Amino acid sequence: MPRIPLAFGVVAVLAACSRAPQVESPAPGERPLAGYSAQRVALAPTAIVRTDSLGWASTLGGPQSVARRTDSILVAALSERAIGSQWVLPAELVRSYERNRSYAADPYHLAVEPLRSTAFVAQSRYAEPLSTQLRTMIALHDDLRYVLLPVEVRFERVDGSGRAILRVALLDPRFAEARWVGELKGDTASVPARALAQLGQRFADLFTAP
Repeated sequence: MPRIPLAFGVVAVLAACSRAPQVESPAPGERPLAGYSAQRVALAPTAIVRTDSLGWASTLGGPQSVARRTDSILVAALSERAIGSQWVLPAELVRSYERNRSYAADPYHLAVEPLRSTAFVAQSRYAEPLSTQLRTMIALHDDLRYVLLPVEVRFERVDGSGRAILRVALLDPRFAEARWVGELKGDTASVPARALAQLGQRFADLFTAP
């Protein structure tokens, strides 16, 4: 076997280590989460809406309004494609929290900040307090194993228009680990409501074809 010069090997290792981790952006036709559609999954509420230079979040009523609108869009998109009949959706998670306030974590106030980092990718581990929050969440529902968390919605300017982007993480609370992390990018649009609505289709595309 040919020997690799030491200097070359060191450079190769350093280059590999310095590469930024890549967050997956599914290509058209890819269904990275198809295998989870029939499993027991909790769809958490949208956690964060980032302030944007377009002013679109403000146009839609502010961050909280955008987050709740996003929740409705995602749930509607799943329903249209008959996905997640066994899932626990945001409204049910909130009801469970209201019945167990002394024990459960508020689904609207999860500690998701570490999940926003570009370094947080599939197989990444997350720590407290999120690990306890999610373990408690799934403990309130029989046979619930995974949490699908819409981490952040943002709008970005594109060629005089804009588009919406949703960062999503599929988490396994038993091991405090991410199974999948990706960013869903809508098409460009001239109005924020239309841009946001496109995220529903991108979200459902993770599981099944239209």
